Amino acid sequence: MDLAIGIVGLPNAGKSTVFTALTRAAAAVAPYPFTTIEPHRGVVPVPDERLAAVARVTHPDRTVPAAVAFVDIAGLVRGASRGEGLGNQFLGQIREVQALAHVVRCFPDPEVPHVEGAVDPLRDIALVETELALADLAVLERERERVRALARTQADPRARARLAALTAAVEALQRGIPIRRLSLDADGAAALHPLRLLTAKPVVYVANVADVDLPDGGPAAEAVRRQASAAGAEAVVLAAKLEAEAAALDDAEAAQLLAAYGLAERGLVRLVQAAYRLLDLVTFFTTASKEVRAWPVPRGTRAPQAAGRIHTDMERGFIRAEVIHWEALVRAGSLRAAHEQGLIRLEGKEYVIQDGDVVQFRFAV
Repeated sequence: MDLAIGIVGLPNAGKSTVFTALTRAAAAVAPYPFTTIEPHRGVVPVPDERLAAVARVTHPDRTVPAAVAFVDIAGLVRGASRGEGLGNQFLGQIREVQALAHVVRCFPDPEVPHVEGAVDPLRDIALVETELALADLAVLERERERVRALARTQADPRARARLAALTAAVEALQRGIPIRRLSLDADGAAALHPLRLLTAKPVVYVANVADVDLPDGGPAAEAVRRQASAAGAEAVVLAAKLEAEAAALDDAEAAQLLAAYGLAERGLVRLVQAAYRLLDLVTFFTTASKEVRAWPVPRGTRAPQAAGRIHTDMERGFIRAEVIHWEALVRAGSLRAAHEQGLIRLEGKEYVIQDGDVVQFRFAV
């Protein structure tokens, strides 16, 4: 598992409740070890009706969905960028994930104190993002000084290009612009990538609301949605406590509970799907060895690299890919019928995997 979403936010925002609900629901429904890998890391299936449709016409022994790891990261407090609270642990954990699910408290509860005194989702979002930006500024300024010395002493044009990218990043953060919204050319992006900057990671905002405010979430959730829209991000509204209760029930009981609050599906399903979109992934399916499996790859991945997602030998020995779109396969009724109807095409090394492709790779060992 190499796709990880960090669940971040202030203490008492509901991060751990969201994490618990995600991993409980995953372990209850998936034919895969979707469970807690370690106390604060769990693997969650990506709901995808296409997988079941492909399985109905290929009759595998098992189906394995795509998956995303969620990491429950230590709560951030004001001053985390200077090491306050568990700041160093928090920031170190964030550097290891590919994207962030920022849980924002939108519920009042006198029994659960708010670290800032009162519920104010926009203030809380700004606090977390300011701490991340300050931590990035410290990293960028140290690196800029190092590269500036190289550019001065070695007259290295690559060092000058890195220095320009670092300076642009510093100036953006000083203007309140996160790195993910900074337009960089390929060289600039390459210069910043090794730094694993926190504000470079894409974000989905999770408005954690009281169940009485469902299904729309009320004014606090609307504020989060507006903030997400302004930032070019997604927002998901859910009631973490209700989601945790639903995750402990069977499907029929959970559906009945959610329906009582005007919900057609778990908010967790929308969160997992949003996280998957956040990483700009596409899914292809394989049907080998009596198993139908969904594989996530970055959009734009070519066929040999997609084969390497399954096994490195398949990428090294790639010959061709036999490809059919999942809808065409389902209409044909079976792989044999699809072959007989000439629906399966041969693609070479330059083929870019499309979302929903069913692929069989041919390779030499």
